[in-house]
Amino acid sequence: MTLNSKNAIIYGAGGGIGSAVATTFAAQGARVFLVGRTQERLEAVADGITAAGGRAEVAVFDALDENAVDEHARSVAEQAGGIDVSFNLISGGDLQGIPLADMTTADFTRPVLTRLTANFVTARAAARHMVKQGSGVILALDSGSAHGSPMMGGTGPADAATDTLVRNLAAELGPQGVRVVGIWTAGLPETLSPEKIAAHSGAPKMDDAAFQGLVQQLDGMRMTRRSPRLEQVAATAAFLASDAAGAITGTFVNVTSGMFPS
Repeated sequence: MTLNSKNAIIYGAGGGIGSAVATTFAAQGARVFLVGRTQERLEAVADGITAAGGRAEVAVFDALDENAVDEHARSVAEQAGGIDVSFNLISGGDLQGIPLADMTTADFTRPVLTRLTANFVTARAAARHMVKQGSGVILALDSGSAHGSPMMGGTGPADAATDTLVRNLAAELGPQGVRVVGIWTAGLPETLSPEKIAAHSGAPKMDDAAFQGLVQQLDGMRMTRRSPRLEQVAATAAFLASDAAGAITGTFVNVTSGMFPS
């Protein structure tokens, strides 16, 4: 399996999953175009990639800005000779741990609007170029919680919207040689911290013992009794983006280890 000579745009490349995916893609030979809103984070990821002999370029803008997304995709397609992979990994600003009956409308709808808009805008920009070349892969990621996950706020509806978008795009773009595939994953220990959990739940920051207890609880919820790792999610994405994935499209790979029903 290799991504040699492929051009990949990764939105949200400065985050935990985004940086892992970018690093893995580059290690497998892809030229990666890192997009995000924080220059310092993107530069740090790019520096690590180039130090390892890979190719990475940075662009700072908001993936919700459709004009910026369209212009960047056009620039990449012209400069690099095409877009082979597009992967949106931006955060949706989800708020969890609060009963739906107690949530504000803004907190509930924010992840739905943010993630659906970003996935649509970035996928549309890539699709227009991929259709012309007759090939390409569009990837999306969510927690797989669309089938019923209490205390997740707007995350479940946001996931449901993403799932449907992936399937519909796959049906429309498949005959033109473009694959669209989703990944389900959630609760990656390497991306969690007491500070992040407090920010997403609105609850007080937990101490180290409580945090370790949460990580163990997450492990216990898996069918395999262990949580997936960042490198496993990134490797899965790299496989789906590669020619080795064949005609896989319109479906989801579950790397939550059975945390949510599918």
